[in-house]
Amino acid sequence: MSAFDLTGRVALVTGGNGGIGLGMARGLAKAGASLVIAGRNAQKNAAAVAELAALSAPCQALEVDVAGEAACRAMVADAAAVHGRLDILVNNAGIARGGLPQSIGLDDWNAVLQTNLTAVLVAAQAAHPLMKAQGGGKIINIGSMYSLFGAPLTPAYAASKGGLIQLTKSLAAAWARHNTQVNAILPGWITTDMTAGAKGADAFDARIVERTPAGRWGEPEDFEGPAVFLSSPASDFVTGVSLAVDGGFSISG
Repeated sequence: MSAFDLTGRVALVTGGNGGIGLGMARGLAKAGASLVIAGRNAQKNAAAVAELAALSAPCQALEVDVAGEAACRAMVADAAAVHGRLDILVNNAGIARGGLPQSIGLDDWNAVLQTNLTAVLVAAQAAHPLMKAQGGGKIINIGSMYSLFGAPLTPAYAASKGGLIQLTKSLAAAWARHNTQVNAILPGWITTDMTAGAKGADAFDARIVERTPAGRWGEPEDFEGPAVFLSSPASDFVTGVSLAVDGGFSISG
């Protein structure tokens, strides 16, 4: 299983203090990686660091909002400075703002695009020269089932996540020659703080479970394996791919 060994690798996970981000960070830690997690909430950051430290993983936290360009670039530089290198970048931080297309305000639209799409480009731009200089790296961008489907109540979120697939392909095509693989993970309906309200609605919960061939909601733990695979030498010939982690939701009619 040496192809999945991340010993000596350094990973930066944005939004790594909870939900899917923390699930991926746990997987990377178990595989031997050193972690830097970035999040806006200092209390959640501290709790995540303690949990990852219990796995014997070196872990530090950065309090940062990736929506700010300067802060986002500094985040990557600071993460690389912690251990002297940066091998893995997981662009997981994201927000959602609701509203029908005819009524969504441009402030909300711009905020979602800035965090979910532009910040991914900025972080990747900052990471690229570091990875190129050390001989390669791995970038994982976190999309959504709404990268594939329309979302009448969250058009900005759907647009940002759809754009993320194309950005992933563009980065992958540009940087493969530098041995940097860029892929995306597309989560389905996952049990997190963000989806707690939806899962708490019995009728909606039942519809999701019925539509999902696996017959359940996903859990953050379901992202440990995919994150390790896309961060490890096992995926060195895999780039530009969007991997659905959704229990079959996106293939079910």
